[in-house]
Amino acid sequence: MADQAVSPSSSETGSRRWRTVDIVVTAVLGVAFGVVFWAWGLLWAALDAPFSAFPPGQAVMYGVWLLPAVLAPLVVRKPGAALFAELLAGIVSALLGSAWGTLTIVYGLLQGAAGEVGFAAFGYRRYGWPQALLAAFGAGLMAAFLDLLNYYPDWSGGWKTAYVLLVVASTTVIAGAGGKALTRSLAASGALSAFASGRTRV
Repeated sequence: MADQAVSPSSSETGSRRWRTVDIVVTAVLGVAFGVVFWAWGLLWAALDAPFSAFPPGQAVMYGVWLLPAVLAPLVVRKPGAALFAELLAGIVSALLGSAWGTLTIVYGLLQGAAGEVGFAAFGYRRYGWPQALLAAFGAGLMAAFLDLLNYYPDWSGGWKTAYVLLVVASTTVIAGAGGKALTRSLAASGALSAFASGRTRV
């Protein structure tokens, strides 16, 4: 039974059943990125001054916070992977003392859900470049909306528009293209041999 669960036929035919290895790897990605989120938050705060003349410009750094929402589903190819990884990363970041507190968990939940759309739109059957970029785009839009609602409601319309465009561009490049490129690198190394993502080229 265990051999059947990890055989190529069971994982490459579009099965949506989560295996133990899927859960473990997605959780590991979530926890690891939770630490990254916390550290990235410190860097974000440290770089406030250079962007003081045009605060929306800092959004070029944003994409790192959306990586789990793209990378996890690309790796495990299961519905809910984006939500699971991004939410767990938010929880870990909050527990480590994120400057944004428990709101980070809400962000993780909603950004992960938005990332799911990029794969759900194709019935969770395709995990190529279009799906990765669409997932990153959706997660970026959600992130920008939440920020404007919670932190920058008083900005001018021009600044708000610039912020949305920069957040989406950052997440599309870093989380979308970066997540896909990272998946391919991991597959080439043999680290994803237990997954369809490690045995197919898209």
